[in-house]
Amino acid sequence: MDIFAYSMLCFTSLFTLMDPLGVMPVFLQMTEGMSAGERRSIALKSCALTFVILVLFTLCGRFLFHFFGISTNGFRIAGGMKLNENEKKEYSRNITVTPLAVPMLCDPGGISSGITLMEDAPEHIFKIALVCVIALVCLLSFIILCVSTRLLKILGETGNNVMMRLMGLILMVIAVECFINGMQPVLTDILRQAHACP
Repeated sequence: MDIFAYSMLCFTSLFTLMDPLGVMPVFLQMTEGMSAGERRSIALKSCALTFVILVLFTLCGRFLFHFFGISTNGFRIAGGMKLNENEKKEYSRNITVTPLAVPMLCDPGGISSGITLMEDAPEHIFKIALVCVIALVCLLSFIILCVSTRLLKILGETGNNVMMRLMGLILMVIAVECFINGMQPVLTDILRQAHACP
């Protein structure tokens, strides 16, 4: 896989998992009555926090695996199962950290995706590309949240529902691929051990 294909994979995975278009209606509902400046401030802090959390987990994922004795394949399987749990809960009005940054923009699915994508990076340039993609996705999320009022008017209720369903479909495909990629080497090892037994 070349660096462009890898970067596109990182972008589609992380953008779909962060789902700023899906977060947008919830963001507007929870910031109802606030000024545009207040909304912009909340969006900036949340997206900056999301970037920090994702980069930290992405870079430190290998050390966490070794410390807790977790295999990459096991994490892929758990991540694939977790990606289908697309929960949006109600919280208090202090939404900068919870729920906007965590778990809406930066949920366990996004963290597991970042870690596994870092594990798949064959060279340092790929790892740099992943961090740049995380920054790009967080920047796009910030822009989308800032223009959410106008964007929702343009899309309308029907358009927004179509976008959310499309993102949900892409998310499901990513979850299935992640689950299969984790299960395949596990099943291969089981079959190899079964054939090795006398």
